[in-house]
Amino acid sequence: MSVPVFLADLSAAASGGQGDRVLLDGPEGRHAAAVRRLRPGERIDLTDGAGLVAECVVRDVAKDSLTAEVLRRYEVEAARPRLVVVQGLPKGDRGELAVEMMTEAGVDVIVPWAASRCVTQWKGERAGKALARWRSTAREAGKQARRFHLPEVTEQATTAQVAELLSGAALGVVLHEEAARPLSGLPLPADGDVVVVVGPEGGITDEEIAAFRAAGAVPALLGPTVLRTSTAGVAAAAVLLTRCGRW
Repeated sequence: MSVPVFLADLSAAASGGQGDRVLLDGPEGRHAAAVRRLRPGERIDLTDGAGLVAECVVRDVAKDSLTAEVLRRYEVEAARPRLVVVQGLPKGDRGELAVEMMTEAGVDVIVPWAASRCVTQWKGERAGKALARWRSTAREAGKQARRFHLPEVTEQATTAQVAELLSGAALGVVLHEEAARPLSGLPLPADGDVVVVVGPEGGITDEEIAAFRAAGAVPALLGPTVLRTSTAGVAAAAVLLTRCGRW
């Protein structure tokens, strides 16, 4: 079984080395002590979610916290090129499913997109709650996948903001079932951002495609079948991460 990963603030003890101790409390400590029921002598890894890692062994366990001894500290560099997926808002809980799968696959940034044909609308109080669910899903999936760089889930973006994101990318791609070029054949940059746009259930409008083309994006065909919006992102990530050598 893989060593469990928990999020912790490692900056305060960043100068510490082998043998120093870290208190894991709050929600993470409660989960480790009360849900996972970790015991002294078991191995855990702590991370700040931004590349810092502390390999630890549990020394003391309380009701809702534990103390771990640091065996080794190191830092994991962020992977390149960075993969950004713009996700049209899916219906129901399919948004969290998409975030979970993309996080496990290795997507670096997930951008919720309020596309014209989105059935789901994030407005008012609902927007804050939906975004919090996406971020919580990314955090938990990242720990499960032993990711030491957790993905960023941005604020909801408009079409104009997505176009601006594409204009600054090393490669911008819009997945479209009528595209002539396959995603698997596009030349990939060695660095910078690869931004992939996934449309909602209703598809991307002609106006949106035109705006993205004007921003320098390339329409690309993912495959011979039409995938759900909640699975297209992870399928595209698998293609791109394999081709750029990150998988």
